[in-house]
Amino acid sequence: MSIDFVLPENVELSTLLDELRELSWAAADILIAYARGKDPEYGFQKKLNVKDKADGPVSEADLAVNKLFLSGLKEKFSHVQWQILSEETAHEEIDGLKHNNKDWIWILDPLDGTKDFIEGSENYAVHLALLCKNRPKIGIVLIPERNELWVGIIGIGAWCENRDGLKKHVSFSERIEISELILVSSKNHQQPEFLNLLSNLCFAERKKIGSVGCKVASILRGESDIYISLSGKTSPKDWDMAAPHALIQAAGGAFSHADGRSLTYQNQNYSQSGCLIASHGKSHQKICKQVMKFFSLEMPEYNI
Repeated sequence: MSIDFVLPENVELSTLLDELRELSWAAADILIAYARGKDPEYGFQKKLNVKDKADGPVSEADLAVNKLFLSGLKEKFSHVQWQILSEETAHEEIDGLKHNNKDWIWILDPLDGTKDFIEGSENYAVHLALLCKNRPKIGIVLIPERNELWVGIIGIGAWCENRDGLKKHVSFSERIEISELILVSSKNHQQPEFLNLLSNLCFAERKKIGSVGCKVASILRGESDIYISLSGKTSPKDWDMAAPHALIQAAGGAFSHADGRSLTYQNQNYSQSGCLIASHGKSHQKICKQVMKFFSLEMPEYNI
């Protein structure tokens, strides 16, 4: 174990991972049941009701997984002084979190890619990240439809395991030149500024996937090489980025702002605004330089 890796007092890594596995696969059971129109596990609401909110839809599936993780973490680690921030309850937690100076915080997105989930796509995921002093330490990305649980621990490494515990290593591609790279991007955010940026970079191919966790997993499998997020009228939030950030960094890749700055968490409204870039790391600086050059020449008014 890396000497830089620490956990809260009285928390053993092996025990923590075992509990996270149990919660994750229970969440997979719930989501797959809802996706198939079956009765969900653990007595949750049977019908998949969907409500619209300002930044996207929320479903009974989101709320069920949210409740599962919040109650599970509190019950299994009642002796640990850490906070839990969830997308579905963030509006209730903001004041409490701002006045709470605990070093350790979980950031949860119980269903990243809700639109994909509702439309029947397999590209949805559960995100869970553990941060210490606002820096990611552990990232969990669960992709139920692929039977994949991605685990990343900063200073130790990253891997993928299935429900039976069979592990696979990260397999970044060997593509290095920008003209060879495969971009994975959102299906739903297609603002003109982003499309102009892509035409300037001239990647070899572009794949469209909904969930950020699924995008990063695509890079970890070697199917793609880079993900770029460019804020428009809305920005991604901490719960979109924290777990994928920890995961790809633990694997030896990179996730940063276009100017090279590290992502920071628990800012105002939990927004991750600007231009964010995740990659296998081999061409990260080169890509960042190209993106910054584009903004300086084509969009000098854009707030990186």
